[in-house]
Amino acid sequence: MKRSASRQKPRVLAISSGGGHWVQLMRLRSAFDDCEVIYAVSEIDRNSADSSYFAHRLPCCNRNRPYAVIHCLTRITLLVMRTKPDVVITTGAAPGAIGAVVAWIWGARIAWIDSIANAEEISLSGRLVRRFAALWLTQWSHLERPGGPRYLGSVL
Repeated sequence: MKRSASRQKPRVLAISSGGGHWVQLMRLRSAFDDCEVIYAVSEIDRNSADSSYFAHRLPCCNRNRPYAVIHCLTRITLLVMRTKPDVVITTGAAPGAIGAVVAWIWGARIAWIDSIANAEEISLSGRLVRRFAALWLTQWSHLERPGGPRYLGSVL
């Protein structure tokens, strides 16, 4: 999926699950100042300061809810086809992993930032997405590995 010649700014699809994943993604907003950003989230606390950002709603899903995963896969595929992102950035969980793989299939570059909650090991989603990610990051220095996730600091 090549960027349209008429599009000046890179289009970024920023995907996360709700809660802490969303908070971490919102902390990265300034990194997208020169981009056209589309947000997608599975849950959002309407009372949080970050709830004012428009975000496409995704179904909540995880490996224990296969029908929800299929529903999420369908919604993300349609979103990727409609928005044609150049890059997908995600702080994770299942919707982020699904979005990363779908967008990679359609030619987008992937940046995975494992949640700061994963202090002991890289998340299952992060380990699955690493094969597709142009940039794979951890927020814990002791989890950085040669050929593995890089540590460039933490979001929180």
